[in-house]
Amino acid sequence: MEEKVILVDESDNKIGLMPKMEAHEKAQLHRAFSVFVFNDKNELMLQQRAVSKYHSPLLWTNTCCSHQRDGETSLEAGVRRLEEEMGFVCDIEEVFSFIYKAPFDNGLTEHELDHVMIGKYNRLPIINKEEVEAYKWMTLEKVKEDMAENPNIYTAWFKIIFEKSYDKIATHKILVNA
Repeated sequence: MEEKVILVDESDNKIGLMPKMEAHEKAQLHRAFSVFVFNDKNELMLQQRAVSKYHSPLLWTNTCCSHQRDGETSLEAGVRRLEEEMGFVCDIEEVFSFIYKAPFDNGLTEHELDHVMIGKYNRLPIINKEEVEAYKWMTLEKVKEDMAENPNIYTAWFKIIFEKSYDKIATHKILVNA
């Protein structure tokens, strides 16, 4: 059975459920999340999306991201996907949310109310090769430089988060690592 996403209004009120692919085909606003995990060196764990992903394959992005399930909080969803994609669990906290819309070459559109969460972890991940091709640690400053030089190797939502909310992430990661 195809996974369903939670359709929301711009205030994040649930207005229904829709199969994930249909929501992306129709560009329907739905709930999503993005997790940023840092280590004690203030480096962000990035993942390279698996080649088999239905959009943005092999692009670099934040530690993990996905969609909440019906009845699941954003934090529960973030912890679940961290374990499913990266093979570990850590404490995370929600920092902010924002709405973005990004069309893709394959006809799908991400139109999401994205809940951004930050956590801390210092060991190596055990990546799920069906979800993740590779991972690496980079400082936010290095990511920002590389994103300016090589924008085509990063996911649309990751670039949008960096463009609109870099200061929120940079400030909050300091609090997490304190």
